Amino acid sequence: MGRARSIAICGAGIGGLAAAIGLARQGHRITLLDQFDTPAPVGSGLMLQATGLAVLEQLGLGGEVRQLGSPLTRLWGLTTPSNRPVLDVRFEHLRPGLIGLGVQRAMLFNLLHRTALEDGVEILTSRRIESVDPSSGDIMLETGEFLAGFDLVIDALGVRSPLTRAPKQELAYGALWATLPWPAGGPFKPDALEQRYKAARQMAGVMASGRLEPHGPVSLTYFWSIRRDAEAAWRDAPLDRWKADARALWPETESLLDQITHHDQLTFARYRHRTHRQPVSGPKLVHIGDAWHAASPQLGQGANMALLDAHALCLTLEEAGDIPNTLARYAALRRNHIRLYQAMSWLFTPVYQGDGRVVPFLRDYLAAPLSHVPPAPKALAAMVTGAFGAPLKRLGLRP
Repeated sequence: MGRARSIAICGAGIGGLAAAIGLARQGHRITLLDQFDTPAPVGSGLMLQATGLAVLEQLGLGGEVRQLGSPLTRLWGLTTPSNRPVLDVRFEHLRPGLIGLGVQRAMLFNLLHRTALEDGVEILTSRRIESVDPSSGDIMLETGEFLAGFDLVIDALGVRSPLTRAPKQELAYGALWATLPWPAGGPFKPDALEQRYKAARQMAGVMASGRLEPHGPVSLTYFWSIRRDAEAAWRDAPLDRWKADARALWPETESLLDQITHHDQLTFARYRHRTHRQPVSGPKLVHIGDAWHAASPQLGQGANMALLDAHALCLTLEEAGDIPNTLARYAALRRNHIRLYQAMSWLFTPVYQGDGRVVPFLRDYLAAPLSHVPPAPKALAAMVTGAFGAPLKRLGLRP
């Protein structure tokens, strides 16, 4: 390994915390800055795929995550009113025994945050970043305070990062989501992320999302697709009006809808596309996760991609060499995989979230039957699990 460096990480999300842990264990001095008074997770339950799990295993956290997560083996979706299967992706088609894990984002965050503190990461809260000088590594806060002396600054501030000018395309659809108790003996498949669709204009989903702590109750993540320009009207309207639509789309969710008694139980998530051509903005500034590349969430794929970015950066910084060459190596390791998934997200998002009529028709009556014809089942499993492009092999990780 090269010499120990002073590294600042901006943003205490999944990618920022994973990078902090990995780099601290290499002997670097890590300062993690976050805008919140108390760092906390933002977002819903997510599905950890073999990609993200491999990184967590490398950090020694795989056992605890597996203990608390809900094993998932497939994606299963029906269109209404015909109940025609239009999504059936089984992970075993890619590799026997392959699973994903439904987890609460709060559980994953708490585990990473605790581990970072145990590994000696200095976490500075209530620090809102205004800018970073990519040449000197000096950080300017919104208060006017400067933090200087860093050999490298890592931007893990997400899609709204002020440290990048990459354009952001806000997608027409977002989603309302809630975390609710898993209904014992209920109608949902515990090993599947289930979805129901009406064309592509309405979509609801249910996914088991594990426990917050050992022996705690199992939760589920419920989500409802909604146009971003309809969110304000949804909040102003009586909740029963939306519940009638949600119940009509998926009658079996009535027991879940009964638990939602006010609008604030549902959090609205906006989705954006953004991609930097280069994740390196100068000799001392590099971007990871959604600060480099963001897309529609695609079952929490953003968290898995951020974990891969964090590992790739740790891998290259472990090698001897100057910072610019190290960052160039990091970009090379991740660029092709990211381009591939950005393209697939752009291609497939309108299939399940959009106002068009032709694309959902083709999905239901052409694509769905063809998805069962080899080699489609294996290809779909590879796409959903993030295995296209062999990212684990490229990063020296074992699935």
